[in-house]
Parts: sequence; structure tokens; C-alpha cells
Amino acid sequence: MKLLLIEDNPAMQTTLARSFERRGMQVVLCADGTKALSRWQASVPDVVILDLSLPGQDGLQVLSAARAEGLATPVLILTARGTVGDRILGLDTGADDYLAKPFDLDELEARVRALARRTRGSASEAASGAAFCGLAVDASSGAVYQHGRPLDLSAREAALLRALLARPGHAVAKERLTDVVFAGEAGVQADAIEVVVYRLRKKLVGSGTVLVTLRGLGYLLKADAAAEPASGPHEAAP
Repeated sequence: MKLLLIEDNPAMQTTLARSFERRGMQVVLCADGTKALSRWQASVPDVVILDLSLPGQDGLQVLSAARAEGLATPVLILTARGTVGDRILGLDTGADDYLAKPFDLDELEARVRALARRTRGSASEAASGAAFCGLAVDASSGAVYQHGRPLDLSAREAALLRALLARPGHAVAKERLTDVVFAGEAGVQADAIEVVVYRLRKKLVGSGTVLVTLRGLGYLLKADAAAEPASGPHEAAP
């Protein structure tokens, strides 16, 4: 597993790098917010650990720019800002998990491994090059594109869309999607998937695809009839 650790505190950086390397992980380091995006693009990590207080650009600016570039790597925010408002802001910007300082190293490792498992599991759901109505999955990165442009999705939203793109037009059970989107996470609420569905549905508006809820069956993707060109007038019968 390759981690990108974006953290400007030298002592914290050293401690975390040594801890993860002892656990067999490869760690790429970055201490500057202005360089973080290019390092992210160059390293192709499995998980990003991101501090919010960085020189140059803060962590939320880095995260927002990365999502705008279509980088769907799972992100765990690691910061001293531990208020509920800070957590909500981080998650809404595109983070996948949040751990406030001080923290337990074993818990941090468990969360990182859970994010990596979820990404690998959801990628296996989608066939290589899966595509539907202009939406296409990049099999190497797991990113989803709309007519060649990357969609701005969180890792959970991307995991959900990849799973649905694997079977467009067919219902996928809510329980199955929950397993894919929240793979390896304990204590997931039964309705947690509905929040991800709601956010993804809004982002698909205008894409030519709609996310449909089938009560008792699950969810499916189908072509948006409203986006299809109207047929021409019928010829009058002779």
C-alpha cells in the first residue's frame, strides 16, 4: 500500500512515516500545501492522509483542487481542528474520514486500511472500461468520467457509481451497495447509503443518466428520458 502523507510538522511526519513503514507500507511525504497537488498526481497513492494546517495552501484548498482534477483517492483528514463544524466542512469538501489529534496509531492504521479495502473492493465491482450514457470508468485509477471530463466525486460517491455502472439498467441491492461503499467500516448506520445516493443523484443531474430508487429492491442507473432528443413528427397516414 502506498500512502501520501501531507503534514508539515516534522516530528509528526517522522513518527507517522516510521509507524506505517514498519507495517509494510510505502510512504510519500509532502510538507507544503502548494506542492501537495502535484505530489498527489505524481505518486498515485492508495490513501492520502491530509493535515489541514499547511503552509502555502491549507488542506481544504488542496482537497478541493484534487477533487476538481478528478483525483478520487480516499482522503483521511488528520488535524487538531476537531469541532463538528470542521468535520462537516472537511467531509463536504470531499474527505472520506476524519481523525482529530491526538489519536491512537492503531486506530489510524485501521482507518487507513479500511479506506484502501473499500477502494479495491469497489474497483472490482466495475468491469474494465465500464461505460453507460457517456459515463465511463478508468480501470487503472477508478475515476469516473463524463464524456471525457472527470466527475467531481468523493471516494464514496465514486465507489457507488462504479458499482452501479457495472450493471446499468439493473437493480443493485441496497445491502450490496452498502458493503461496497463502506467496506471494512464498523458500525455503519442502515440508512448511511441513502446519504451517498442523495449526493450522487444531485451530481448526475444533466449527465443524461438518472439514479433511481426501487423500493425493496435497491438502486439502478438508467438513461434520462428527458435528456434524449425528441423524435420528429409522425408522417400523416395517406
